[in-house]
Amino acid sequence: MRLPISNPLLKTIVLLSLGAFGVLGFAPFYFYPASILSLISVIYFIVVSDSAKSAAMAGFTYGLGLFGIGIYWIYISLHTYGGMPSVMAAFSTFVLAAFLALFPAMVGALSKQLCKQQPTMLVIAIPVFWALADWVRSWIFTGFPWLTMGYSQVPTSPLAGYMPVIGVYGVTLITVLIASIVGYLLAEKQSRKPWQSKAIGAVLLLSVTGYLLKQVEWTTPIDKPLSVSLLQGNIEQNLKWAPEIAEHTMQQYLAMVESSDAKLIVLPETALPVVASNIPEDLQTRLLAHAHRNQGDVLVGVVERENGEYFNSVLSYGSAGTYTYRKSHLVPFGEFIPLKVAFGWIYRDWLNMPLSDLSRGAQYQQPMSVAGEKVAVNICYEDVFGEEIIRQLPLASLLVNVSNDAWYGESYAADQHLQFSQARALETGRMMLRATNTGATAIIDQKGYLTAHAPHFVQTSLNGYAQGYTGTTPYVYWGNWLFLTICFGLLLFLWQRNRVSSR
Repeated sequence: MRLPISNPLLKTIVLLSLGAFGVLGFAPFYFYPASILSLISVIYFIVVSDSAKSAAMAGFTYGLGLFGIGIYWIYISLHTYGGMPSVMAAFSTFVLAAFLALFPAMVGALSKQLCKQQPTMLVIAIPVFWALADWVRSWIFTGFPWLTMGYSQVPTSPLAGYMPVIGVYGVTLITVLIASIVGYLLAEKQSRKPWQSKAIGAVLLLSVTGYLLKQVEWTTPIDKPLSVSLLQGNIEQNLKWAPEIAEHTMQQYLAMVESSDAKLIVLPETALPVVASNIPEDLQTRLLAHAHRNQGDVLVGVVERENGEYFNSVLSYGSAGTYTYRKSHLVPFGEFIPLKVAFGWIYRDWLNMPLSDLSRGAQYQQPMSVAGEKVAVNICYEDVFGEEIIRQLPLASLLVNVSNDAWYGESYAADQHLQFSQARALETGRMMLRATNTGATAIIDQKGYLTAHAPHFVQTSLNGYAQGYTGTTPYVYWGNWLFLTICFGLLLFLWQRNRVSSR
């Protein structure tokens, strides 16, 4: 096979561009065909590569374009709001993108090496390794599964129908499988005729099955819809923790609460810029009284202090009594310092981030019984991890996420984060309510679609209705185990085929 582009510089530019093009599949663009087309192209390059090394370079270059453009907003967080010098912030962002690009590089190398004897098996090997790579990214070094390919299909693609069955990594597997079939057909022009019709049939079958699965109602509505009010305070990140405006912030949120007649009122992550024990008694009394008048509850994001430890928490005030949820999955370098002995100097010399050394809440916490619903609360980054969200299911009837993505300025990070919440709604068959500081505040239905969405960077209350649901999707029941079983079963099949062909 001859490489489609012989000039190394031109090939690098093309692969970087293909990776960048793939970002269009994710929010705020939601153009899901873009991710599939970009995958078809990079898989084409992997198939025609003459060695595992060149396949790895193709994967790495593509990944550098994908992550370099897809998570550029890390620079904003580090420099604009974290105070890190611009050169170091740019370097750190590049290093993270390069690290993440190693995963598609390994996909290329492992696939090419495993299928050396039988190149047609690349059609299976590439999607299996890609899906497993996305899954590994979700837990290695506490996890950073940003731009997992399955998210690019949420919520409009037919492939999103697989989400309640095998979760986002399963959707990655199917998405890359379709791209792999097409990419291989394009690369192997001479040998594709014997199985071309079967391959096209497989693509159509996977797409139609996904569409049919989207029509399935996995969960059942319970009781009447609930009136909700999601508050977006639009407090600038540079001022959020300034002591001189703390009182103003608390009074602003109190006024927003008292102007709502919703049964469930939700404030963003760390909405009140004080430790919970320092919340003025008058403010707590008025929150409680207003919730009682509405015969409902108010959920408030705040920092708790207990026995010298600090927790990122959500507290409830209202007719249902007091409940507490404490964030369990913390953001490395944002909320805790990994290997503090080795990396503590970064905070001392370069960064100025508040709440950078928090403690973890319990892994398994019960849903809050508020406003007549069983509410599974999760805080900010936690809704990126579907296997953790289902810990409170099927008991929970409603999902609530409180976030503060002001750290990323006017980038598309908040919209990407919103798409993760849409995926969690699909996986669980539950509505998701999102209350954020600056955006994206939204009401998401059980199919992952936005029923209401507040504009970014304005102070507003998003009012609407939420429906509680009962029942269990296959993903809630199995978690990632079904996806992993499929992947390792396919790897076993590939290993056996490779062993037979090498005799």
